Amino acid sequence: MIEWVSLSAEAKPVPRPVATMWVWATACCGALTLVALHNTLIGPDRPGPALAALSLLAALLGLWARFTAAPGTAVLCWVFLNGFAIPPAGTLTWASYRDTFWLTCLCTAALVGTAMARIHHARAAYRRVTEVAAPAEPDPEHRAH
Repeated sequence: MIEWVSLSAEAKPVPRPVATMWVWATACCGALTLVALHNTLIGPDRPGPALAALSLLAALLGLWARFTAAPGTAVLCWVFLNGFAIPPAGTLTWASYRDTFWLTCLCTAALVGTAMARIHHARAAYRRVTEVAAPAEPDPEHRAH
């Protein structure tokens, strides 16, 4: 049987994702900062660490973003990776296998971050709702006969 229960004031709603434009603005600033640090500390000849750092950035941004923001986040990170983390700096190039792999890594990272956040929020909301809906039964030994 289905029991309708109204949510009380103490139940917290599921957090709303951040607007896509804010996520993309943060992706631009974060990717630029990470690529600049990468070029300063490691150099532009090794894009692997930059890809790892940008994938981590995409996953972290995914924690606060909508699923629809993931492709744009991946493309923005890829633009900074391709344009500034590999020589010649400032020039976008396309190498089929390499860039497809990079875009796949970045998009997967953003989607995984978003999925993890949604699952976490859904589980937390479910626990809050079930705790409010089903109060604990008193212990049978303590019942008055």
